[in-house]
Amino acid sequence: MNIYQILQKKKIKVTEAPKWGVFLRKQWEDSFVDHLTTKEKKDIFLLDDDGFCGYLWHVFSYEKRSCLQGPEAEKAFNNEQKNYCYVFWQHSDYALIIENAKMLNSNDLKEEQDIYVVDKDFKWTYVKTHETLWCGPYFSRRDI
Repeated sequence: MNIYQILQKKKIKVTEAPKWGVFLRKQWEDSFVDHLTTKEKKDIFLLDDDGFCGYLWHVFSYEKRSCLQGPEAEKAFNNEQKNYCYVFWQHSDYALIIENAKMLNSNDLKEEQDIYVVDKDFKWTYVKTHETLWCGPYFSRRDI
C-alpha cells in the first residue's frame, strides 16, 4: 500500500500536488539550511556538480544542523501536533498536501525513502532516508 492509500485509509485528507516537489525542496533548503554558505552546501553534497539535487538531509548527517535521530526522531514526530503538512521526496516533483494530519505517524512512512514531512510554516521537519539503518530518520525544528 502506498503512502497516499495509507493516509486515505486513516481518514486523513490528502491532496496530490504533482509538480510541487521543486518548490518544496527549495523552501525546505531555505528554512533548514539557510545558515550554510554555498561552499558549505557543496562540501556536504547538498547539491551535486551537475546541478541536480543531492540530499537535503545531508545537513543532518554531516551534523551541520541540530536534530534528533533514530527512535528519538520518530518519537518527536509522533508526538508533534500535526494539522497541515507537506510531504515530498528528494528525487521527485510529486508531493502531497495533508490536512488533519494528527493521525500521521512514523510507521506510515516505513516503506518510504528520502521522504520529507514538514508543517505548513516549515517550523519542523521529519526526514526518512534511504539509509535508515545508518542515517536517520531525523527530526528538527527551524528555531534550534
